[in-house]
Amino acid sequence: MSVVRLPTPTPGAPLVEMQHVARRFEKRLERGRSLQEAFIRIFRRRARAVEEFWPIRDLSLAIHAGDCVGVIGPNGSGKSTLLKLITGILPPTAGDLAVCGRVSSLLELGAGFHPDLTGRENIYLNGSIYGLGRAEMNRRLDAIIDYAGLGDFIDTPVKHYSSGMYVRLGFAVAIHTDPDLLLVDEVLAVGDVTFQNKCMESIYRFRRAGGTLLLVSHDLNTVETLCTRALWIENGLVAAEGAPADVIMAYKQHMATRDDSQAKAVSLHAGQRWGTGEVQITQVEVCDANGAARAHFVTGDDVVIRLHYRSAGRVEHPVFGLAFTHQSGAHLFGPNTQFSALDIAYVEGQGVISYHIPNLPLLEGQYTLSVAVVNQHNTATFDYHDRAYGFQVIHSPARTGYGLVQFPGVWQHNGRAATPPATPGPTASGAAVNSQIAKA
Repeated sequence: MSVVRLPTPTPGAPLVEMQHVARRFEKRLERGRSLQEAFIRIFRRRARAVEEFWPIRDLSLAIHAGDCVGVIGPNGSGKSTLLKLITGILPPTAGDLAVCGRVSSLLELGAGFHPDLTGRENIYLNGSIYGLGRAEMNRRLDAIIDYAGLGDFIDTPVKHYSSGMYVRLGFAVAIHTDPDLLLVDEVLAVGDVTFQNKCMESIYRFRRAGGTLLLVSHDLNTVETLCTRALWIENGLVAAEGAPADVIMAYKQHMATRDDSQAKAVSLHAGQRWGTGEVQITQVEVCDANGAARAHFVTGDDVVIRLHYRSAGRVEHPVFGLAFTHQSGAHLFGPNTQFSALDIAYVEGQGVISYHIPNLPLLEGQYTLSVAVVNQHNTATFDYHDRAYGFQVIHSPARTGYGLVQFPGVWQHNGRAATPPATPGPTASGAAVNSQIAKA
C-alpha cells in the first residue's frame, strides 16, 4: 500500500489516481451489558467478536484536470468513503492512492469547523487547512462573508449555527479557495432553494473556468446534466463507468429489477387506510402488458392496475376509483368506474377489477397511487388506501418535453408537421429498458 499527496499538480498526470484501493472497518459484535462483564472479559482475556466491513473493496479510478465526475449508487455503497479517502480523512487499507494539487471538500456539515470559534475565525482556520496563509484569506474574506450571507452571525460561535448556516459557510470557503479539485457530497441538499441555486451557479462557473469536480449525488438529473463522466459504485466496487446517460440508465435498470421483485409485497402504514369495511380492497397490483407486477415503467408503456376485492355480503352499485399523485404532491388524475359509465350492479365475495392505461403519459419521476371503493352516491367509503402504492417512471428515449405528462400533440409550421418519434406503440419507447429488466 502507498499513499502520495503532492501540494501542486504534476503536468500531464492525473489529479487523483487510485489502483485497487480498499478500505476496511471493524464492527464489534459483542458488547458488555454491565461493568462486571467488562472486568470478567479483561481477566479471561477473551476477545470480542469482530466482523469486517469493506465499504470500498477494489476500486481503481483516475481523475484528470478538467474532469467532472458524478458518483452514484445506493446508500451504503461506499460513495462517501471514496471522498474521505481522497481528502485524507481516512487512509486506505490496501491499494495505491495518489492525490496532486489543492483539494477543497464539502463532505459533512461543519467538517473542519471548531464549534467554539466564530464564523470569521473558522474561515481562517479552514483556509489554513487548505494551505492558504492569512494574507491570502484576507483577500478572500469579504467575498466569503458576502457569499455565505450570514450577516452579524459571522462573529457568532458556529456551535449556535443552524445546519443551513453551517453548509452556507462551508461551501463559501470551499468555493473561494481556488481548488484544483472540488469534492461535493449530498450535503448541498440541506440548504434552502435559493442557496442551492446559488451553489449550482458557482459550480457551473467553476466548471466553465476549467475546474475539476467530483460530485456525489442522488439527484441523477444533476449528474447527467453537469458531469462529463459517471461512476456507479455498488458494494464497494465499480459497477459501471462512462457517459452519464449510459451509466444512469444502467443504474435505473438495476434498481428497477430489484424493486420489481418486491412489487407484490406492499404493506399499508397506519393512517393510510380507512373505511367501513363492507367492501375491502385486499391486493393492488401495478402490472405491465404481460401481467407482471412492476415498480418501474417507461413513458408510453402499457400499464394495467388490478384491484382485488372481497365483500362479506352483497353490496350494490359500488364505485371503484384511483388517484395518481406526483412526488411533489400534485394530484394528476382520478379516474373511477362511475366517470367511465361502468355500472357494477353488485359485488359479493371475491373479485378483481382492472384499469388499463394503453400508453402511459407520465414523464420521469416518482408517483404514488391511491385506491378506493365507495357507494354509488359517494356518501360512504368502504375502503380507501391513501397514496399507499408507489411506482417510478424512468427516462424515455422518446421524451418530447419536460414536466409531469406527455401530450400527444404535434408541432406545425406553415402547414408542415414535425415528424414525431417512431414510438407509437404502448411499449416501444421503453423497449430497450424493459427488455433489459426482463433479462435480469
